[in-house]
Amino acid sequence: MSEHEAPWHAHIYCTPATRAAAEAMRRDLIDRMDSGAIPRLLFVGQLKDGKAGPHPIPQFEIHYTGEALPAILKLIEASGLTALVHPLTDDDLADHTTLAHWIGTPIELDLSTLDPPGMNQGVARFARSDF
Repeated sequence: MSEHEAPWHAHIYCTPATRAAAEAMRRDLIDRMDSGAIPRLLFVGQLKDGKAGPHPIPQFEIHYTGEALPAILKLIEASGLTALVHPLTDDDLADHTTLAHWIGTPIELDLSTLDPPGMNQGVARFARSDF
């Protein structure tokens, strides 16, 4: 698999004060996915209230390939929202820590919920479903 085809996730977080901005960004991403404006943006998940997996506050996740990474980073950075951007490998812990890139102020994740190396359930869900 080439770098451009490699799977990626971004988790875009919100607080009560930033919820409207997160909802607007989610709608914008869906529009861009549906129109093909961001090639290889494959999935935009539901805005989850509360904890979901290692994510302790409301967030939604998006799935895309490395080809879309520059466009995704530009949009998230311009939004002012906090996000965790990471590749999707067979090491869930590394994906959410050493391989991850934070945009905005990092949030402490619940790492105890992550899959052991070699068994990443996110791979099976890629471009199909969120938590």
